[in-house]
Amino acid sequence: MEVGITHEPNWLLFLAQLPAAPSSARVALWRRLRAAGAASALNGAWVLAQAEGHAELFAQLADSVRKQNGSATVFLVQAMSPTEQETLITRFQADRAREYDEFAERSRGFLDEIKEETRLRKFTFAELEEIEDDLNKLSAWFAKIKTRDFFPDARIQKATEQFETCGTALTAFAEEVYAHEGVNAPIECDADPLDANGREHAPKHPGRRQHG
Repeated sequence: MEVGITHEPNWLLFLAQLPAAPSSARVALWRRLRAAGAASALNGAWVLAQAEGHAELFAQLADSVRKQNGSATVFLVQAMSPTEQETLITRFQADRAREYDEFAERSRGFLDEIKEETRLRKFTFAELEEIEDDLNKLSAWFAKIKTRDFFPDARIQKATEQFETCGTALTAFAEEVYAHEGVNAPIECDADPLDANGREHAPKHPGRRQHG
């Protein structure tokens, strides 16, 4: 799904109720809704803007809930006041803001790690692999946040810049490793976690095995 939704969307309302036990069913439902970027309106009520795939997702979840002896209903909400519309959009943006804040914190941790390993001059391939894995995890997470950032604001640009800074830091550290090992190789680091087809990809270092 492309990032961004029209400013005046229709909304899909998902109402679900599951038995008290086992609790794992409620946790699994909660995780799938959050992963899709749904916003919680009330206890047991979730909202997504009407868009490709969202109606299908809610239909699948409703079927799953019923198979677990629960009840579920999906409504299409077409009439909503501008104030209510803005309130919902703000709720979605607040959910993503918390994720972007956590992303920023982990990005700072990534940069601090490189700074410390550089101070200790731990220019080894083993250390480079570990740092590459860390950036791959940041890349995959950033891609997920962007996918469910339906109403992007300035935070997405700030997060993009933070990720690019991490990629630049990794490139500089890799150059130090190659120099230390006496290897002369051009280094290319992709700062965008999504390729042209919307698939995740990792920073590329020519001559080194990539981990899938």
